[in-house]
Parts: sequence; C-alpha cells; structure tokens
Amino acid sequence: MAISISLVLLLLLLTVIFVRNGGLKMGHAIVCVLLGFFLAGTSMAPTIQDGINSTANVVSSLQP
Repeated sequence: MAISISLVLLLLLLTVIFVRNGGLKMGHAIVCVLLGFFLAGTSMAPTIQDGINSTANVVSSLQP
C-alpha cells in the first residue's frame, strides 16, 4: 500500500512538472489518466501490480 501511494504521488509530481514545462500537454495528461483508470479495471491489473512489487523489492534490496 505504501509503495502504491508513493508511486502515485511520484507520477503525479512528474505529470505536473511535464505539464508546466510544456513537455506534456493537458490533453495528453488526461489521456494518460484515463488509460490508467481503464487499465486498473482489466485482468492485467494484478500482473502489473506484481511486477511493480517485484521491482520495488529488487530496488529495496540493493546495497549502495
């Protein structure tokens, strides 16, 4: 749960930065958000979540 919230906040922050810098138009941002909502309702959502969790576990186990 904590990974999901922090990932959402990171993506939100990146989206705001891209929109403000002109690299991402508002229409593109809306399409990306809608894609995320519709993708979350598909049968691929658990697979994507497992992939994100696995990646987070690998990254957290790395030693500097």
